[in-house]
Amino acid sequence: MTLVSHTAAEADEPDGAEGVAGSDVSPEALAALTDHSRFPPTLPVVASMRKHASGRRWLAGLPALVDELRGMWRLRLGPPFHGGSCSWVAPAVLPDGTPAVFKVTWPHPEARHEAEALRLRAGHGAVRVYAHDADRYALLLERCDPGTELGRATHLPPEHRLTAACAVLRQLWSVHGDFTAMDTVRTITADWADVAEERAARPGWPDALDTGLFTLAAGLLRELPLSAPRSVLVHGDFNPGNVLAARRSPWLAIDTKPMTGDPAFDPWPLIEQVDDPFAYGDAAHTVLTRRTALVADALGTDVDRVRAWCVARHVEYALWSVDEDENRTRSVELLRQARVLADVAGL
Repeated sequence: MTLVSHTAAEADEPDGAEGVAGSDVSPEALAALTDHSRFPPTLPVVASMRKHASGRRWLAGLPALVDELRGMWRLRLGPPFHGGSCSWVAPAVLPDGTPAVFKVTWPHPEARHEAEALRLRAGHGAVRVYAHDADRYALLLERCDPGTELGRATHLPPEHRLTAACAVLRQLWSVHGDFTAMDTVRTITADWADVAEERAARPGWPDALDTGLFTLAAGLLRELPLSAPRSVLVHGDFNPGNVLAARRSPWLAIDTKPMTGDPAFDPWPLIEQVDDPFAYGDAAHTVLTRRTALVADALGTDVDRVRAWCVARHVEYALWSVDEDENRTRSVELLRQARVLADVAGL
C-alpha cells in the first residue's frame, strides 16, 4: 500500500456505494461489463475500481479497450486471472503460438514506469516485455509456467522461500541504466512521513493506539533514504504474490512499482507475507530476528537497516488503516506488531 495509490483514489468524490452503475457510467458500458466470461462481477479489479469515480470511468471503457488491443496485437485470450485490484490481466497466445500475459492497468502514478523498468531489467529476475502501449497502460508480457506464487509454494519451508526470493531481488537490483524518469524512494517516503506526523499530532486517538510509533516512523522515513549506502532500481512491491515459478528461471518477479533508492526498502513485504510471522505469538520476536538476519545476509545488506525499514513500512500500513478502520481494532493490531518490529530493531 502506498501514498500514491491512496491519493489517486481519494481525489475522486467518496461514492463507493453507487457501484459501477453510477451516473458516470453509460448503460452501454454497463452492458459490456455484463460479459461475465471476461468481466465477472467477482473479479477483484471490478470490485475495487467500482468504488471511486475514476475507477468506474476506466471500467466503462475497459471492454472496448481490451477488444481493441486484442485485435491490434492479434491475441487469443483466455478468461482473466482472478487477482489484482487495479489491473485486468488474462492469459494470451500470440499469433506465433507464444504464450503471454495481457495486462491493462487503471492509469495511476505507480504503474507509469512498469514497462520501462521491465525493459531495463531485460528478463533478469523479472518477466520480459513483448509489447507496450504507454498511453493506455497496456502490457504484453512473458507468461510464467507453472506460475505458482512463492507465497503458495507451501511445500517449501519459509526460510527456503526467503532465500530464493532474495536471489531474485539481487538480480532486480543489478540492472543499470537511465533511471532519471523514475520516482525516488526518498520523495515517496517523505510524503509518508508528512502523513505520519499528521497522524501523530491528531488528537482523540484511543489509548491503545501507540501514536509514538507514528513519530518514530516519520523519522525513519525521512532519514533512511538519505543515509542509504547505494541506490538501485527497487521493485517497490516485492511480496510473495509477485514472485512466480517459471521455466527459464526458478522464480521471476512481476508487478513492479519501480523507484530508485535504498535497496533495503524492498524486503519487508516478503518477510511479512512469506508466512505470517506474528502468528507465532510470543515467538514472533525470535522468528523476525532470525528472518531479518537471514534476508540481510542473503542480500548482502546491513541487518539494522533492513529491520529499521521493516518498522517504517509496517507503520505505513497503519497510516491509512486509522482512517478506514472505524473502531481502530485493525490499526491497534498493526501498531502492536510494529512495536514488536521496533523491539527487534532496537528502536
